Amino acid sequence: MFRGISQLNLDVKGRLAVPARHRDALLERCAGHLVITADADRCLLVYPLPDWELIQQKLEGLSNLDPRVRELQRRLIGFAVDVDMDGAGRVLISPALREYAQLDKAVVLVGQGKKFELWNKDTWEQLIARPGGLTPGGLPPELEGFSL
Repeated sequence: MFRGISQLNLDVKGRLAVPARHRDALLERCAGHLVITADADRCLLVYPLPDWELIQQKLEGLSNLDPRVRELQRRLIGFAVDVDMDGAGRVLISPALREYAQLDKAVVLVGQGKKFELWNKDTWEQLIARPGGLTPGGLPPELEGFSL
């Protein structure tokens, strides 16, 4: 399980050094084979390959007669790139994905359980500055009665 927030920098080649605390888990889970794709929120999603394959199967099983499903498939499958961690624990973020998420040097990697989100640092800071769904009455019905 991936948790926590790491503020990182992309190097001049667009490589991201995966934080040391996550490297062993990624090597054990997927031998460093990852998939990076675009999210509708203009961040990137980083999955261990086995977890991504299950998601892609589900996406491909949906009816593409619905334009919303086609858009989701285009974004998630169409942008998906297979990457491997190198010996130094780095992964290369493709130029197309860097442009999509407006990643410059400073980025934020956010653990989300089975995946990571990779954000432009400024975009992330703006996002967390807003109260979002944590305001009274702002939670979805699925979280009614949920307690922390």
